[in-house]
Amino acid sequence: MGTTIDCEVLIIGGGPAGLCLACALGGAGIPVAVVDAAAPPVQLLPAFDGRTIAVSLASRRVMEQIGVWDDIAPGATAILDIRIADDHQPVFLHFDHCEVGDAPFGWIVENRHIRKALFDQTAALADTITHLAPVTVAEINTARDHATATLADGRRIRAKVLVGADGRSSFVRRSVGIEAIRWTYNQAALVTAVTHPEPHRGIAIEHFRPGGPFAVLPMADVAPGVHCSSIVWTHRPAITQHLMSMDPAAFEARIQHEFGDFWGPVRVRTDFGGERRGRFSYPLSLLHTKEYVRPRVALVGDAAHGIHPIAGQGFNLGVRDIAALAEVIHDARLAGQDIGTLDVLRRYERWRRPDNVAMAVGTDLLDRLFSNGIPPIRRARAFGLGVVQQLPPLKRFFMRYAMGTTGVAPRMVAGEPL
Repeated sequence: MGTTIDCEVLIIGGGPAGLCLACALGGAGIPVAVVDAAAPPVQLLPAFDGRTIAVSLASRRVMEQIGVWDDIAPGATAILDIRIADDHQPVFLHFDHCEVGDAPFGWIVENRHIRKALFDQTAALADTITHLAPVTVAEINTARDHATATLADGRRIRAKVLVGADGRSSFVRRSVGIEAIRWTYNQAALVTAVTHPEPHRGIAIEHFRPGGPFAVLPMADVAPGVHCSSIVWTHRPAITQHLMSMDPAAFEARIQHEFGDFWGPVRVRTDFGGERRGRFSYPLSLLHTKEYVRPRVALVGDAAHGIHPIAGQGFNLGVRDIAALAEVIHDARLAGQDIGTLDVLRRYERWRRPDNVAMAVGTDLLDRLFSNGIPPIRRARAFGLGVVQQLPPLKRFFMRYAMGTTGVAPRMVAGEPL
């Protein structure tokens, strides 16, 4: 076809991270193109992605600024309390959002609801956002003053800066030769959703077990009096595979045993999609790139860093990446600077690397500390949880960190326009 499309920012990857960045930049009048291999209707099917996302207060503020939160809010459920226990021990750590203000810690949202709101906003910004999907990228090249992506259909897209928002197996990262530190955990996460008769009252629960955490997260009601929670159960891959293969009745009984009876009988939501009637599974790994940027190229979200889901912060790190990169590009452009130079893009890397590294190291240590049954370590963990429970300043620090409101915040994270 041979057509060349010119824009200022080309984003490879049209998932939540890529589209958030597109809406931030496009809403500020910056011409953007987004390329994704999956068609939007496919990405909205229940079977495409069964995960729920814990949207922090900081991420909500960004979504408000890019114009999508009002569409997401009806399906979002506030996290008002977090209760953490070490396996079945009686000692638990309780975080109450009232201890740090009126705002919830965050909101639990189905991934597909976020995608839908972003697709709608992208379409509303069609004057500044060119959204191409489904298409694949065949080749990426960088020159002194631009980057070019050649699509499989022969079209080319030329931009001042190219952003890789294409996940942990990033084609962009591999194409420009950015190396990554990575390892796999001997764990896989099983994700499902259940209904129960008793209300969850906005409580999120995380039980640390020897195989990995068992998390119960509050979701929006299915119907009046029919309450819903998301289950994220981390275990050894062989056990996760066995759970995925169980017949529905046996699996539901197993979930009830792990869940407990404090919210009444649970029923697995088979309308949730999944590989086996309401069940999804995902292997767990850690990834962190040695660089976030090259001349004309920047990586955001999972393309730059992927962490253990033990704290539910992976998506939120990516949103903070987006807020920082959008601000760097916006301000450099206003100042008449070339937005794709290494000097400009390194401002983003220097801003985001400390936060991302700290979270990657912290979640890795948490998993290693809590995902075992060694008696001396279990006793030390219980003691540590009890100490934190008795130290309000330390508790408040952890709560604010989870809300994404610590450190030097980009303008959108602070609730201000780009």
